[in-house]
Amino acid sequence: MKTPCQSARSRRAFTLLEMTIVIMILVALLGSGLFVSTKMDEWKLGRQASESLRMVYSAQRMLLADRPTLSVSAITATSDPSTGIIPYLPNQATSVPTVKSLTGTSLSILVNVSPPVVNAGSGTTYDPSGCSSDSLWDVGE
Repeated sequence: MKTPCQSARSRRAFTLLEMTIVIMILVALLGSGLFVSTKMDEWKLGRQASESLRMVYSAQRMLLADRPTLSVSAITATSDPSTGIIPYLPNQATSVPTVKSLTGTSLSILVNVSPPVVNAGSGTTYDPSGCSSDSLWDVGE
């Protein structure tokens, strides 16, 4: 009489080591996916900020082309026809666009400097990318 072979049964089942390796790979893939997703969200915010700054920069140049004697420091964020930038913004905007920071706070744009910059408060520039020529969070070069 033959007895069933125990080694044939163990070959069909997963070992604890194999299950642990599969779980570790899944956790690593999940972690890298979350990291990439966070960095993409930061990049999107930076891209939106740079587009807003480009709109303001373009409006600045159009205003200065119409009024060549006006200095950049005299430009205001109003709809005043002599110094205001709002009539020169695209899509008939009624106010200067704002920028959302990485923490979700709304930041204003300084229009009286050229190129315009994102105001982090008390006149300091907000640029978490750390480079003023990368075209994220700034107009760039």
